[in-house]
Amino acid sequence: MEAIYQAFDLSPLTKEESSLLEHAAKLEQVREMLMKTEQDSLQSLELVDTIQRLGLCHHFKDEIESILHQQYLAHTSNDGLLEASLRFRLLRQHGCRVIADDFFGHFLRSGELRLEDGLVGGVTRGLVAMHEASHLNTGGEEILSEAAEFSSLWLNAYRAAICLDDELERVVNFGLSFPQHKIVAGFTAKSYLQFVGDDNHVLRELAEFEFAYTESLHKHEILRVVEWWKRLGLSEELKSSRNQPLKWHVWSMAILRNPMLSKHRIMLTKPISLVYVVDDIFDLYGTIDELTLFTHTVKRWDVCDELPSYMKTCLNAIYETTDEISSLVYREHGWNPSHFLKREWGSLMDAFLVEGKWLRNGEVVKAEEYLKNGVISSGVPMVLSHLFLLMGNPLSHQTQTLLTDPNGLTHSVAKLLRLLDDLGSAKDEEQIGFDGSYIDFYMKEGKAKSREEAREEVMNMVSETWENINKHGFSSTSSFSAGFRRACLNAARMVPTMYTYDEDHRLPLLQHHLQTMFADPAFAKALLS
Repeated sequence: MEAIYQAFDLSPLTKEESSLLEHAAKLEQVREMLMKTEQDSLQSLELVDTIQRLGLCHHFKDEIESILHQQYLAHTSNDGLLEASLRFRLLRQHGCRVIADDFFGHFLRSGELRLEDGLVGGVTRGLVAMHEASHLNTGGEEILSEAAEFSSLWLNAYRAAICLDDELERVVNFGLSFPQHKIVAGFTAKSYLQFVGDDNHVLRELAEFEFAYTESLHKHEILRVVEWWKRLGLSEELKSSRNQPLKWHVWSMAILRNPMLSKHRIMLTKPISLVYVVDDIFDLYGTIDELTLFTHTVKRWDVCDELPSYMKTCLNAIYETTDEISSLVYREHGWNPSHFLKREWGSLMDAFLVEGKWLRNGEVVKAEEYLKNGVISSGVPMVLSHLFLLMGNPLSHQTQTLLTDPNGLTHSVAKLLRLLDDLGSAKDEEQIGFDGSYIDFYMKEGKAKSREEAREEVMNMVSETWENINKHGFSSTSSFSAGFRRACLNAARMVPTMYTYDEDHRLPLLQHHLQTMFADPAFAKALLS
């Protein structure tokens, strides 16, 4: 080999170059697997599902689209439960119009699924697939509600009866704990490797390369985010405020999964961080007069010498970040979105101010009014508007209408966050300040006899909100791009992870995912601090 390098006057490949060549070769091998697999078979469905769960979809978009086109044509009423459930889920997730009754009515309403026959192994995998598919309800799909209830009942019964072997038990536990549609793929990808057989070593090796590469990429991103955060100086001026830029970047890591979008993840973390800062300023620091002046100054996109120093520092951070993002969008896509982003910041500040006045004055508003304002004050619509532009989506009258639609995709993600935040499980890291709760206003309105009853109502609303997110997220006729819809779905998937605190004010689900994702335990721990 050395002689060849000398003959052609070539330098030996570096370790990095050699690794990249190996990666390219493995990509081609997996691509060949996809092309050679019979496209309308259960085997091709399982291969696509595995690639999706390992977070490798972005490499094989054309091949997956071709397979799913054939799968759409291949569905018949003779499909087994596993094949029908997997086909339904994958087709719907990729924007195909499929009717749930066509896939599950045969099993649930005709008595064809005989669980009493002792076919535990074969049926169990089908039930897990049915349970996974049931999470894709877009509203009013009674058959999927039945599927969810039926599969959960039997899977939990199997698990309790200890009639599963070790492998099946792992499959059932994983399916019940981490339903594919409700979890960000990259957060469970390493855990899912346990289900990828050793005979599929090429796919395993490709996934392991991606894991290592992504971890290295995220470490680099976090260094950049920390440098930016320290330069702002906000943590020095706001001692009681949250100081967690590493954890805030996890949002961006979840929302934008494609490794090629590193620059955009760094940029997205900036408005996310500033939402947390402004929220703390309204909850913990400012007087009503100061907060009113602060809001009006942002809406004018102006400066004000009368503001406290920390508010001026925050203003500068908001203005600099908005200019930076607007400049990036202009350089990459040819238009300047600053006017729209300024308006989004103004709407957010108005919502914070309205909420701040309610809480400081002890006003008892209707729960629905609080929730409507709380959707905006969550910061989600503003952040997703930044994301929309960072992803290169053009602003039109139609897309602006969709971005501000109270029943649309972005506002539904915001509603999900607000409801789960207000359930009471989110302890907000033991902060003390002015903070409202939908449940409190709901109870004061006399709509529930007990807190438990109010919580049950909120959980019903969470389920309905997920159905609306699914409806918009899977819509192939939406004016939103498929990439933006996927990013919004990832944001929704991340909400329970970021807002389910335990009694010690920790985030156990987030901790589990990060410790699984990253080989370096110190790095995973730093993200949680």
